[in-house]
Amino acid sequence: MILITGGAGYIGSHCTLDLIRAGYECVVLDNLSYGHEEALQTTNFSKVDLANIDEIRKVFKKYPIKAVIHFAAFAYVGESVENPQKYYYNNVVNTLNLLNMMLENNVKKIVFSSTCATYGNPEYIPINEKHPQNPINPYGTTKLIIEKILQDYDKAYGLKYIALRYFNASGADPKANIGESHSPETHLIPLVLQTALGKRDCIKVFGDDYDTPDGTCVRDYIHVNDLASAHRLALEKLFNGSGSDFFNLGIGKGYSVKEIIEKSEKIIGKLINQQISERREGDPPTLVADNKKAREGLDWNPEFTEIEDIIKTAWNWELNRRY
Repeated sequence: MILITGGAGYIGSHCTLDLIRAGYECVVLDNLSYGHEEALQTTNFSKVDLANIDEIRKVFKKYPIKAVIHFAAFAYVGESVENPQKYYYNNVVNTLNLLNMMLENNVKKIVFSSTCATYGNPEYIPINEKHPQNPINPYGTTKLIIEKILQDYDKAYGLKYIALRYFNASGADPKANIGESHSPETHLIPLVLQTALGKRDCIKVFGDDYDTPDGTCVRDYIHVNDLASAHRLALEKLFNGSGSDFFNLGIGKGYSVKEIIEKSEKIIGKLINQQISERREGDPPTLVADNKKAREGLDWNPEFTEIEDIIKTAWNWELNRRY
């Protein structure tokens, strides 16, 4: 039995689906503050907040948990700057509650949902795992703190972990009725597509004077199903006796904001209203992953390597979304 915290969220629900398709039994723990009950992929569900140690303990006593995949975290960069207390309590203190319950129940394997935000402003592109980790916002700092805690827990208690630092999650499962649904929505692709549907007046382009080919920020977009398969492969690596490790997850190719809008327009067949706005503080010009280590170390082969294919799955979700 695999415990998936945050399994009612965007990436967590797709990961649960991937594991179930591969024959694993899963139990989801989620407080539904940001997740959606409609996105759950298993009936083994406990509505529990990680702040409640006694409730976490009940989940571990109820199910024969062998490993944990930990998604449950707050993940809005801007909010983390405005309200760091919220992020340090949830992302750090509550993760400690989870880790301590794992040790109490002799569960010594965890796959941790980390982020490229631990790197901060890139010193070189593409970013590999040797890049210095200097986060520039509390969200990235909380993820780096957990990576450091996991290193110490491995040395002290033998808890084995794999931290997955991923870039821009995107798309939706083309065969299932789940997809991306955040409130508020901050990710570019759904914002662009919702503008095309008339749900938003325009898509704001935050800065067009960056040192990039067209002046807008460049990002590495990775399909959520490819993220899900990487978590499963990381889990299997731990089950096969691997030591602790960390991997970047990205396609290794960057697309600008303008390119995303233009490619979406071609797929949809209509122009999308856009507005050039001021730069956002803390937005690096370019973030692109070097994914060589994940391809080799996890035997990971992303299925969605073209941005058009990713956008098409996101568009299908927006046309047929149920939550």
